[in-house]
Amino acid sequence: MAGGVDQGAPKALVLRAAGTNCDEETVHALELAGASVQLMHVNALSESPEVLEEVGLLAIPGGFTFGDDVASGAVLAHILEKRLSKELHAFVERGGLVVGICNGFQVLVRLGLLPGGEDRGALLWNNSARFEDRWVHLQAGDADCPWFVPGERYFIPVAHAEGRFEWFPKEGAAPLEENRIAFHYTDENGNKADYPQDPNGSHRAIAGLISANGNVLGMMPHPERFVRPEHHPSWMRLRADGGVPSEEELPVPLGLSIFRRAVETLRHRSGELVGESEAS
Repeated sequence: MAGGVDQGAPKALVLRAAGTNCDEETVHALELAGASVQLMHVNALSESPEVLEEVGLLAIPGGFTFGDDVASGAVLAHILEKRLSKELHAFVERGGLVVGICNGFQVLVRLGLLPGGEDRGALLWNNSARFEDRWVHLQAGDADCPWFVPGERYFIPVAHAEGRFEWFPKEGAAPLEENRIAFHYTDENGNKADYPQDPNGSHRAIAGLISANGNVLGMMPHPERFVRPEHHPSWMRLRADGGVPSEEELPVPLGLSIFRRAVETLRHRSGELVGESEAS
């Protein structure tokens, strides 16, 4: 895209539909991370599914797709299942990176891409029975994946009414493995937390999930809403004298790190392919 992204930048696709409302922010986050980004409506992708063969990352952003009629993410998940199931699964199987944020996470769970396998989960109404909108603390799980460093801690916002993850394994199935949990809600000291630090009462304080091979990430919090220091809710109060913080005093935009790691993974893969091509 225009805006100074180099021609060799890893390519990403941001999917939108009626009711998506975080698409531009997700495009911006990925571009800041160094990707060349295409924003595409689900109908257009349905007509040109070969686009998925040209990109390394697919992002399904937050919002209230199709008004969350029937249930959150249900209509978009149905459309993807009926029109693009073969292409989506091929994309995942070849190692393409997929991130679903908030409503996008709900879509991935409904598609069965998360948690994955035969066991299913669901993102249900918050225990508070209301929309929860605030900044929360997270801690990354111990998965080896392109998205985060195990144990890394984050402070980013949530904004959802249906984010309570519940696990519905088949009878006799083992518990959800810890390395499939991308993020836990915690208190500011990194301890697993209850409400209000856990905004929805999620099973095991789960804020996000990761696929078995690590390339599919779903999370309820919004990393795209903290990609600049000025996004931090207290950035102007970091100095006791009330002055504007210097560059060294500005908070690190922790949400951006998730996108950067994914884009760097794609860049590394591209470099390996170029090296193999030159060697042959």
